[in-house]
Amino acid sequence: MTVLALETSCDETAVAILRGRNHGSSPELLASEVASQVAAHEKYGGIVPEIASRNHLIYAPQLLERATRNAKIDMSLIDAFAATGGPGLASSLMIGASIAKGLAIGFGKPYLAINHLEGHLLSPFFGGADGDTKIRPNVSLIVSGGHTMLIRVHALNDYQLIGQTVDDAAGEAFDKVAKLLGLGYPGGPEIEKRARDGDLRRFDLPRSMLDSENFSFSGLKTAVRYLLPKLNGNFLADVCASFQQAIMDVLVRKSIAAAQKYGVNLVTVSGGVSCNQELRRQLREACAREGFEFKNAEPWLCTDNAAMIAFAALLRLQAGSQSNVTDEIDPNLRVA
Repeated sequence: MTVLALETSCDETAVAILRGRNHGSSPELLASEVASQVAAHEKYGGIVPEIASRNHLIYAPQLLERATRNAKIDMSLIDAFAATGGPGLASSLMIGASIAKGLAIGFGKPYLAINHLEGHLLSPFFGGADGDTKIRPNVSLIVSGGHTMLIRVHALNDYQLIGQTVDDAAGEAFDKVAKLLGLGYPGGPEIEKRARDGDLRRFDLPRSMLDSENFSFSGLKTAVRYLLPKLNGNFLADVCASFQQAIMDVLVRKSIAAAQKYGVNLVTVSGGVSCNQELRRQLREACAREGFEFKNAEPWLCTDNAAMIAFAALLRLQAGSQSNVTDEIDPNLRVA
């Protein structure tokens, strides 16, 4: 069973082709192509929806041709076509969904609309060195530019929202603080790089809502904004380290608390911010101390990509599920 998937929820255009094998064994990724738009949006300090959708129209046909060529497969041999149906930017989602629907209709094959967040949610079970693709009960931390949430995963398509951000997502806070510090976009990698040489204890920044299952990072961003005019000299690395650690403390504490509360012995993490090596290290060590297993998505699966969408589609297809080509995109689609 072979699935072709498109991901165009925001500013990355991606196409992947995935071939399923026996249940429980890792599927074979035949092709995974991603066109980044970071350079196009960097000068604006964030995503410009119109620019993103225009670029999807340019890149998607090119990536489709490249993916099928690299996979050495004819489009007629694809068993199902999938695309991200939400959440995301409406003008971007429409591009990938329209292409996938057209291909499904043209070749008379099933179509699957996949939740972008479910793609992240399941990604720790795909591409790992242990080859374990069975979706096991876990507490999952999804942390990205637009989302910070904890999900209790019972099984495929059986998810419970534990908590989510009430204002800025962690990745959004990284971007905004990076802008305050005069650093580049996206902000997460810029702050992480400078934090390595900083004193994470120099500035006492707030850890908001520690006793809640929800998240809030807007106050942390504001605290940095009010701190900066008071500083002189060489403070950049220390601010980055202190700010990053404030976010790490919240993410790690809440993830461990959720696993303890819900009696789950596996913690997973995914999403763009989970590429942060300090977050992976601290969460892995916290899980080890508390006796929890820890799984993270491979770095190449953390940022927006079509491989995770193809993986979710393959699992749903194997479970007997598919979508209707008349289904509309949903920019505010919920995962639980």
